[in-house]
Amino acid sequence: MRHERSFAALGHRVLAGCDEVGRGALAGPVSVGLVAVHLESVRALKGVRDSKLLTPADRQALVPKIKKWCPAWGVGHASAAEIDLLGLMGALRLAGTRAWTQVSETLIPDVVLLDGNHNWLSPELQGSLFDEPDEVDDAACTAPVHTRIKADMTCLSVAAASVLAKVERDEMMVQYAAEHPAYGWEINKGYATEAHRAAIDTLGPSPLHRLSWRLGTARSPQDGPAAGPLGG
Repeated sequence: MRHERSFAALGHRVLAGCDEVGRGALAGPVSVGLVAVHLESVRALKGVRDSKLLTPADRQALVPKIKKWCPAWGVGHASAAEIDLLGLMGALRLAGTRAWTQVSETLIPDVVLLDGNHNWLSPELQGSLFDEPDEVDDAACTAPVHTRIKADMTCLSVAAASVLAKVERDEMMVQYAAEHPAYGWEINKGYATEAHRAAIDTLGPSPLHRLSWRLGTARSPQDGPAAGPLGG
């Protein structure tokens, strides 16, 4: 919590750590975790680290501990169809807004620490006075957002957010695998394994694939997006 506590010297009281999972998958949602802490009273939480460094069993065991440790948390998702519609950055912002809304029902953070080097969480500035207001942005993050590369490995609040998001998204992909068993989502969680791409080559994409992405092994960037989802 060393880096998080440095924000207390700037007058901040409630910080939210934020991280995403599923950015590079071919199928399923992008998911954003947000974990809020009181900077004056927060204590360490043993065992929490970047979700990619933990086993599935360890992540599962940490979820109730994290939820008990922090005063507010949220996980938001944006579907594959929303990724195709909005683009990846827009979908991340949408998922982050959904997580922010959940946290804000309990308390409103006055600063956000976001993993990475790009602030995709804050709403985009309105381009013109004549533009229609964005309905999603009305509920979007209102706090200043500070980015930090590898924050999920060095900041406890961000690591905790990554664990919550990873566990929720993995559970969703296992459920989706029961509906679409040929793609192996219970194992690959929608990521681009060789077997996953080969299944897309054979069967075509499902309704849960990101159709604007290069999906199968036989496709190249010049091929453009996939032809359409299997089953509608």
